[in-house]
Amino acid sequence: MSEAQADPDLAALAAFVAANTRLQAPPHVPEIRLHLADEAVDLWHRTEAELETIGLPPPYWAFAWAGGQALARHVLDHPHLVAGRSVLVFAAGSGLEAVAAVKAGARHVLATDIDRYALAAMTLNAAANGVEFAMSGADWIGAPVDGYEVVLLGDVFFERPLADRVGAWAASAVAAGALVLVGDPGRSYLPRDRMDALADYRVPTTRALEDAEVKHTTVWRFRG
Repeated sequence: MSEAQADPDLAALAAFVAANTRLQAPPHVPEIRLHLADEAVDLWHRTEAELETIGLPPPYWAFAWAGGQALARHVLDHPHLVAGRSVLVFAAGSGLEAVAAVKAGARHVLATDIDRYALAAMTLNAAANGVEFAMSGADWIGAPVDGYEVVLLGDVFFERPLADRVGAWAASAVAAGALVLVGDPGRSYLPRDRMDALADYRVPTTRALEDAEVKHTTVWRFRG
């Protein structure tokens, strides 16, 4: 049993996620179905009301971001990248990349996210796609990735402090022998000089989240 599945409050969180989202297919990965929100701000406010807390982070878990969609698409179309390997998905959100990795034949998948609502969403999304993967709510930045052969980073370079920490951690993962793949739609703090482009995608998105209805999104291999 994964850390998230052992959480006694997970059922209540999953019920909230199910009630405030709709099961649908991300446009660039139609073979996967996720519990996604149609509108960001309303869900954000409902989450704060549910927890009687203000200042919560946005519900990143409720949307299929362009970077994650491109990365999931790339994994599904190039299953040799993960097939038979152990995969760590960082800041997994909805679990899109984790589902893709399992479907592509990964031997073991761990999806991590510090947002407990994301863990609840992932349990629902794993079940909706008939797959299983482990989950963790721990902050993995800085932790050794020993035993994980592939690390997936979908759309995580959008803030400078986070980007700096993730970049250093990704470099340590590469040094440990892991293949680190990044999906990114051109975020400001993406360290392009440390990566090699593998593929480009045009990912449909929404102006509720992005500045365009289609985002040019690249899958990169992190060099270190």
